[in-house]
Amino acid sequence: MTNTEIEVTAELVRDLLRDQHPDLADRPVRFGARGWDNQLWRLGDDLAVRLPWATESADALLRKEHTWLPVLAPGLPLPVPVPQRLGEPSERFPRPWTVTTWLAGTPADRAPVTRAAEAADALAAFLNALHRPAPDGAPAGRDRGGPLADYAEGFARALAAATGFGLLPDPDAVRAVWEDAVAAPGWTGPPLWLHGDLHPANVLTSDGTVCGVVDFGDLCAGDPACDLAAAWMLLPDGAADRLLDAYRPAADPAARRRARGWAVLKALGCALIGEAGVHGRPGGKPSWGPPARAALRRLTATARP
Repeated sequence: MTNTEIEVTAELVRDLLRDQHPDLADRPVRFGARGWDNQLWRLGDDLAVRLPWATESADALLRKEHTWLPVLAPGLPLPVPVPQRLGEPSERFPRPWTVTTWLAGTPADRAPVTRAAEAADALAAFLNALHRPAPDGAPAGRDRGGPLADYAEGFARALAAATGFGLLPDPDAVRAVWEDAVAAPGWTGPPLWLHGDLHPANVLTSDGTVCGVVDFGDLCAGDPACDLAAAWMLLPDGAADRLLDAYRPAADPAARRRARGWAVLKALGCALIGEAGVHGRPGGKPSWGPPARAALRRLTATARP
C-alpha cells in the first residue's frame, strides 16, 4: 500500500464536484467508509463519491468498474454500486474518481450473516446471474480466477506468516485443503465473469441476510470456483452446501475442491490483514480477522467434497 499525500476531505470532494460535475455540488457530503483501495463519501441520500487513497492500482480498478459495471448491473439480482459519473485527474486531485449509487447495508465483517438459508440462496442467485461467458476484451484477473497452482508461492507465504502469528490451530489441515484443491481437475469451460473478491467486507447485510455486493475492482474473467469460495467465507457453519447445491450449472466435485482452495487463500489473506489491524499496522483492518479465522475453521473441519 502507498499513502496518498492528499488528505481527502468533504471540502475537497465538493471542490471536485464543482469543477467537473457542478449539478451535484450542492448535495450534502459526508464520510462513508475507507476501503482497501478507495475512500467512499456519501453524496446526498442516493449517491457516493469514490476516490483512490492508498494503492497505486486503484486508478485502473475505478476505471474498470466505470466501464463494465453499468453493463452487468441490470442483470444482477442483488444491488450493486453502479457508476454514474467519472471524474478525471486534475491539479486539485491527480487521480480519477467516480460517482456511484449508494447502497444501504452493513459490511458482513461487522454484521455477519445469521439467516443462513436466505443468504445462501441470495448469493447463489447472484453468482448464477454473474457467471456468464465474458466477452473478448474482458479484464484479466489480478491474482484471481486462474489455475490455483499459479498462486502456490503466495499461499506458502501466507501460511507461514499466519502460522508465525499463531493464527492457525492446525496449519497442516489448512495445507491439506490447499493441496487437495490444487490437485483437483482444472476449469475447462470458457472464462466467466467473476466478482473476484467476495469476502465479508465486500458484501452488505441487513436483517441477517445479504442485501448487496460492493467493490468490483477485481472484476475479471476466469474460473467460477474463485467466487464459489464465498460459500465458506460468508456463510455460517453448515450453509456452504446450500449455496453450492443452488448454483447453476451444478458445481461438480472438482469445482467444489477448487473453491475450497480459493477460500483458504482468501481467508489467510484476510486473517493477516485482521492481525495487522489489531496491532495498528498500515493497511490493517481488525474486523477482517474473526470472519477469516471462522472460515478457516469451517474449511478444516469438513472433509473434501
